[in-house]
Amino acid sequence: MLEVPVLIVGGGPVGLTASLLLSRLGIKSLLVERHPGTASHPKARGINARTMEIFRQQGIEDEVRAAGLPPNKVGFIVWTKTLSGEEIERRVPWGQSEKRTDITPVRSCLCAQDYLEPVLRRCSERQPLGELRFDTEFTTFEQDDTSVLATLTNVKNGNTEQVRVQYMIAADGAQSRVRATLGIAMQGQKDVYDSVNILLEADLRPWTQHRPAALYFIENEEMRATFLTINAHDRWGFLVNSLKAHGLGPEDFTPERSAETIRRAVGEPELQVKVLAVAPWVASAHVAERYRDGRVFLVGDAAHEMPPTGGFGMNTGVQDVHNLCWKLAAVLEGTANDTLLDTYNDERQPFGRAITAQALANAASMGRMEKTLQGKGARREFLNEQGMIFGATYKSMAVVPDGTPRPKVSNPVTDYTPSAWPGVRAPHAWVKKAGTRVSTIDLVGNEFVLLTGANGGAWADAAQRLEIKLITLGDEEPWRELYGIDDTGAVLVRPDGHVAWRSAGSTKNAAHVLVATAAAIYGRS
Repeated sequence: MLEVPVLIVGGGPVGLTASLLLSRLGIKSLLVERHPGTASHPKARGINARTMEIFRQQGIEDEVRAAGLPPNKVGFIVWTKTLSGEEIERRVPWGQSEKRTDITPVRSCLCAQDYLEPVLRRCSERQPLGELRFDTEFTTFEQDDTSVLATLTNVKNGNTEQVRVQYMIAADGAQSRVRATLGIAMQGQKDVYDSVNILLEADLRPWTQHRPAALYFIENEEMRATFLTINAHDRWGFLVNSLKAHGLGPEDFTPERSAETIRRAVGEPELQVKVLAVAPWVASAHVAERYRDGRVFLVGDAAHEMPPTGGFGMNTGVQDVHNLCWKLAAVLEGTANDTLLDTYNDERQPFGRAITAQALANAASMGRMEKTLQGKGARREFLNEQGMIFGATYKSMAVVPDGTPRPKVSNPVTDYTPSAWPGVRAPHAWVKKAGTRVSTIDLVGNEFVLLTGANGGAWADAAQRLEIKLITLGDEEPWRELYGIDDTGAVLVRPDGHVAWRSAGSTKNAAHVLVATAAAIYGRS
């Protein structure tokens, strides 16, 4: 019988990222995926800047960007009556604006899922500790206090195999078999609106090249639809929403009917269109009642299903495993108590609920849940959600409060105030390290890091004792002011880039304080 520390069920972007993260953390894993290879349909496309920070910290940012589109191909969001007709509105999404450079050195990326997954697969397969098995279906499992016993089936020959693992990550999508087996209910709204995705080949450059956009919304008396940019040339997605409002169902979208609908949306009856695939689906907005059940963890769409309005689904899933994997590594290595793993649910489920609510609010503002043909544009928060993207705030055993008030913002969806308040993402600041200007984003990731001021030597002995990476930065006031410390203070950043603890200045018992802090985070006395 095969034995491995972690089994990952599902080989989409979230499962593949989990494999990569665990390998880089020194943990062996086995990923199983029932399909023969990576995705053949674009599905998710937008990778927000926070997720790109994660890919940057894992050393794969350049490969992901090479698979996607350059920024000058997706600068706008456009609303039109038809693609060749009257333009209604044009916006620059926050992730493409110059304002983002105050918050992150990393730009968001448009990379269709069928382009992204091969990159993540290659990067995962380069890691010797992560095994990937496609054409392998997860069928059943049982767990006890010490392990999970799972049964796998080879899709090609029907042979079965059992594997015993210490923990299992369920990245098996919205119809998660793992979640169903555990009997975990979804809470929220199911089936809020219906849609159909059409993958097509057509040269749309005459109507898009002068206004490159990630999304072209079509709003007229006949239809509500969206052209989704894939290669910005001859490969596009076409999304038709609110089918019932048009008296239509998925069965109506034959290749011929789909091509004709696309021509009407463009406004060019002679347009050459090749329909490659038609995929109907129904959007839901609900979240699992719990993300952990014993030794099993739900991530990605298995944990939360949300409308695509805002592009949060895949990003939230990648950030789920970024939160979970370092904790699994700490427990498997014996550094932390198993109670640390409870903080995955404590931290990510509230965020899952909040982000799902925002995706639903975006959809509602665009009229997608109404039996109407009248378009509504979108609320101002749509694609301007930097507060949600960078402002996720964790409260759990793995965060030690410092007694200071949380920074306030007028709108937590759109507004983000950088700070190092315990529980938030350690903010971006330019600093000098070995004479080179770098971002603090590039100083953290995959291990605990203690950032100290120029006179923070009192923390050095404790950091060495705990095997925490110590980085002493210069006395540039901007970074210290941003992080809320003086030149003797320290900030402890977790492997997922969130602040675990902060001391504004030095203390007589620096070693004791830091050791006690680590013990609290790891759930040890």
